[in-house]
Amino acid sequence: MPPTSQPLRKLGFLTIGLFDEADPGRGHESTLEIIELGERLGFDSAWVRHRHLQYGISSPVAVLAAASQRTSRIELGTAVIPLGWENPLRLAEDLATVDILSGGRLNPGVSVGPPMHYEQVKQALYPDTADVEDFSYERVQRLLDFVRGEPASAFGGVTGFEATRRQPHVEYSSNRVQPHSPGLGRRLWYGGGSLRSAQWAGEHGMNLLTSSVVKAEESEDFAEVQLSHIRTFRAHHPDGERARVSQGLVVIPTDSATAEQRAKYEAYAAKRLPRTATPQGPARMMFAPDLVGPSDRIAEQLYAHAAFREVDEVAFALPFTFEHEDYVQILTDMATRLGPALGWRPTG
Repeated sequence: MPPTSQPLRKLGFLTIGLFDEADPGRGHESTLEIIELGERLGFDSAWVRHRHLQYGISSPVAVLAAASQRTSRIELGTAVIPLGWENPLRLAEDLATVDILSGGRLNPGVSVGPPMHYEQVKQALYPDTADVEDFSYERVQRLLDFVRGEPASAFGGVTGFEATRRQPHVEYSSNRVQPHSPGLGRRLWYGGGSLRSAQWAGEHGMNLLTSSVVKAEESEDFAEVQLSHIRTFRAHHPDGERARVSQGLVVIPTDSATAEQRAKYEAYAAKRLPRTATPQGPARMMFAPDLVGPSDRIAEQLYAHAAFREVDEVAFALPFTFEHEDYVQILTDMATRLGPALGWRPTG
């Protein structure tokens, strides 16, 4: 096996949590079962995507609250919550609450920018303020401040009447978000695909989530672009080379797959391959090819990936449209075959 600078330290996976409109409960239950399986297999983290007005997880914080009560060790993350849909103060309260319930296992990942299809949804989302909403990095800064315990109000004290000591019938107010969860501020991630995002996340002491999509700015080679983002992030982060980065490529090991599953996986990857050849659209987005095959071959491909060699954490993305039994097979092979081939050892 080709050498790497360091063994893989943290192995995670990402799911979109698809469901049938006619039976959404079954899809959500499948997601929770997959997270439970991940913990049993020794994965370090499980991440959920965020989808609005689609048949995928629209409320990842609620789903992870449920997952926190069905697991005890695995870290739980969002990759990512688009903040254009959120009020940062209210989100900070929800994140802190779930972090408390999980025993400090929450890893919230966020991004900024206008909501997708904003012209079609703005009247439902922001009927009175649609044209003045700020979708810049300032929205992330507000969330960071609230989660890290900065004042959210000029008032803090007793409501109603003064009291010299706390009494059950007196309403006490805090000037910062409650509950406050110490440590959560260090577990906030930014999902970035550009040099600007990487630099901003580093300057503000966040962790960086990289995925299978980047903006082709200085190159049209995906691995080179992603490598530049990682190095830019760390160059601007207070922790330097120790700053946390997690890579999230689509990876599908086939070691224990049936012939039917292998054919389905290969067809899925082949259908998506043409978009990886050149930058796509006005934003010049680059997509990484899906990695499909035996674990030893995928490990070789990853070791040859310039950006992978810079990280010791991953959150491999599960394909969006597969069946529950497919995810069971893929996760099992990741934990028992691919992870060890990358130097990872399961958490007991």
